[in-house]
Amino acid sequence: MKKLGVFGGAFNPPHIAHSIAANFVKQELSLDKILFVPTGRPALKESIEPEHRLAMSKLAFGNDKNFEVSDIEMHDREMKSYTINTLNNLISLYKVEEIKIFLIIGMDNLIDFPKWKEPEKLFELSEVIVMNRPDYSIEKTRLKFAEKAKFVNVPFLEISSSMIRTLIKNGKSIKYLVCNEVDLYIKENNLYL
Repeated sequence: MKKLGVFGGAFNPPHIAHSIAANFVKQELSLDKILFVPTGRPALKESIEPEHRLAMSKLAFGNDKNFEVSDIEMHDREMKSYTINTLNNLISLYKVEEIKIFLIIGMDNLIDFPKWKEPEKLFELSEVIVMNRPDYSIEKTRLKFAEKAKFVNVPFLEISSSMIRTLIKNGKSIKYLVCNEVDLYIKENNLYL
C-alpha cells in the first residue's frame, strides 16, 4: 500500500519552509510521496489568482522526485475549496485499497479545525498529521481533534508567506526564502506589490 502525504495550502507564495517541513514529515513517517495541493479558492483566506499559486508551486516543488503538485482544487473555480472534497476526489482518483492518505496540516490549522467543513470526516478519510508551528500550542486546540491527530515536530523556521509578501511590498529581497524560480516568477508577474 502506498503512503501519500497530502499537503494543502494557499502557497501564497510557496517558500523553502514548506519544502523542508514536507521533506521532514515524509522521512519521519516513511511516506512514498508528498502531494502539494494549492487551494483553488481558499474558504478561510484571501489570496492571489490560483493559476499564479499553482505555477509557483510547480516551480517550488516540481523538481523533487519525492514531491508532486496537484491542480485538483483548480477544476471548479466557482466553488470554495474544502479539504473534505479534495480528499474524496483523491480517493476516487486512486484505488482506495492501494493508498493510505496522510493529511498534513500545521498546528494553526488544527486550532481552526472547528471552522473546517466536516472536520470529523477528515479523520475517517485520512490520518491527520499535525506539524508544530512557532507561536502555536496544543493547549489552544479542541481536545477531541488533538487526541485523534498524530504530531510530528519539524524544524522551526520563522518563514511565512505573509512575511514574504510584506518584504516584497516594502521593496526588500526575498532571496533564499523562496527558490530562485519562484523569486523570478514573482518579479516577472509583478505579484504582491
